[in-house]
Amino acid sequence: MAFKDTDRPAVRSGYYYQPQGESALNQRLSIPSWDSKKYPYLLRDLVIERPDQVWCTDITYIRMRQGFLYLVAVMDWYSRYVLAWGLSNALDTGFCLAALERASGVSQPEIFNNDQGCQFTSHEFTQRLEAAGIRISWDGRGRFLDNIFIERLWRSVKYEEVYLHSYENVGEARSRLAQYFQLYNTERFHQSLDYKTPHEVYFWEGKNKTEQAPLIHLKEACFLS
Repeated sequence: MAFKDTDRPAVRSGYYYQPQGESALNQRLSIPSWDSKKYPYLLRDLVIERPDQVWCTDITYIRMRQGFLYLVAVMDWYSRYVLAWGLSNALDTGFCLAALERASGVSQPEIFNNDQGCQFTSHEFTQRLEAAGIRISWDGRGRFLDNIFIERLWRSVKYEEVYLHSYENVGEARSRLAQYFQLYNTERFHQSLDYKTPHEVYFWEGKNKTEQAPLIHLKEACFLS
């Protein structure tokens, strides 16, 4: 089972439903740091055929009854396994670095792909990856299909969880999202994974198949004030 960047499906206008106002908010999540070093997009025509070959990350908005929270996730591209996630009420680099550190406690990728949001293009974030010997890949400006699998994750999170509830507070959002990500990783079957769960594919294929697979690696999401 291998995936190529050229396998990306065409997306017609209006395919992703977003509540009024959320589309404009999401556009502001991909503003790069002005003084950041530039990195190329490394996934074009790359055959992704094993866990930990490529990880990806992104931030999205989570609507509550009053206001928004920011949700970040780090995901293994091949298996769709969500290695770590976090919530914050501030759009800063700190909660993204915290999620990266938790994911790094599980394993390490060869390539790390993200968009050009200032959190991921910051010196602190890129230096953490470079210090670990991880190759950095950036999406093209405005090309959300360059990170298609985490975009699909956001669609699943919102349609299957967020849009079905109206979170009253941060604690409720954290609790419900923790339940959802555990279900997503360990119980939700994916047709593209030959009807296996992300947990099965991540821990039992490639180099991970010799390791003991825990029930789940997700730690409680951190909330940074």
